[in-house]
Amino acid sequence: MNKFKYYFILLLAGITIVSCKKSDDDDVVVVPLRDYQEQYNVDNADIEEYLNTYYITVTDSPGNQTDQDVTFTKITDPAAQPSIMSYLNSASFPKLLRRDIDVHGIIYKTYYLVLREGTGTSPMNTDAVLTAYKGEYLTRVAKTATEPEYVKTTQFEEVKFPQSPLDLFGTIIGWSELFPQFKTGDSSTDPSNGSAKYENFGAGILFIPSGLGYYAAPPSGSTIPAYAPLIFSIKLYSYKRMDHEYNVSNGSLISNPDGVYDYQEDLNHDGYVRDYRNTTLYPNKPVNPDDTDGDGIPDFLDQDDDGDGYSTRFEITKPSYDLDPLVSGLSKYYPFDPISDNPATPNVDETERHGIPAFSATGEPDYNSPGRIRIHVDKDHHSAKP
Repeated sequence: MNKFKYYFILLLAGITIVSCKKSDDDDVVVVPLRDYQEQYNVDNADIEEYLNTYYITVTDSPGNQTDQDVTFTKITDPAAQPSIMSYLNSASFPKLLRRDIDVHGIIYKTYYLVLREGTGTSPMNTDAVLTAYKGEYLTRVAKTATEPEYVKTTQFEEVKFPQSPLDLFGTIIGWSELFPQFKTGDSSTDPSNGSAKYENFGAGILFIPSGLGYYAAPPSGSTIPAYAPLIFSIKLYSYKRMDHEYNVSNGSLISNPDGVYDYQEDLNHDGYVRDYRNTTLYPNKPVNPDDTDGDGIPDFLDQDDDGDGYSTRFEITKPSYDLDPLVSGLSKYYPFDPISDNPATPNVDETERHGIPAFSATGEPDYNSPGRIRIHVDKDHHSAKP
């Protein structure tokens, strides 16, 4: 999945791409990018045809690695083989849903099928997900003398035993927008061999128009054609919280996290944070609800969230000169939530009494209220005590 880089979209920031085809005089032919709306219309028609002409078979085997495996088959007996589209807004699972995704100045009404929602919690769109998945691309087969025109899928990748989480901030838009609609399940470890076992996890199928996939620029060496819609069968085992601030050095992105996880910088708590500075994705950018100082840089990428000239990392760092027990403890940084002493280590006090505060209208620090939003220390309260 390391091929699924978010930054591929930078390749589309211009209005043209270069084709390998040459004209008679050997000049390189420059091929304009297709219009996003027109391509979405084509993709959506193909996806809906697929949803109406294929049915699924799901393996239901809890506790087994094959649980929620999916097979797609072309319908030959409509009475006995319900189409995928027949599950649209179903009252039970499987349940086909649509999500509006606003990028490129258009609304992608994107389908996803929930086989099982999951019993745990949902990642946000910039977390890293541990997922088993199968990827296929959708193409149209031309009419022949014996067979009418139809759509079909071709598999290009499968991961059955994921070894590490995949950062949604580094994947295609369809993944980062749709994975938060699922939940994790339960996990345990097999004592005989130390392997992980996952049950009750969220599982589903993502039907992704090319504009939310690779569009005109599939990964180098990939078999995926340009402008191909993608279909992913996914299982969400677990996720990892991420902290995404970075620096740019010689054109490369160097991770430089501020010590506050992205989910703690989701100020409106909707499970999504976005960088509206990308005008290719957001030509009509809205006011960002997750930008504390209004400088255009969302908090999850901003090293100075409140724009006071002091980095967030500095603001959450405990002052070494302050010996007050309320700011002492094992950690170098103020924890977001208070940490209790570990009774298993009676000779060490792990207590962290001093959480990262929010501030009331009066300017008084609030260290403990659930759901507090201001998650870094203001310069005027850097040594404040509760």
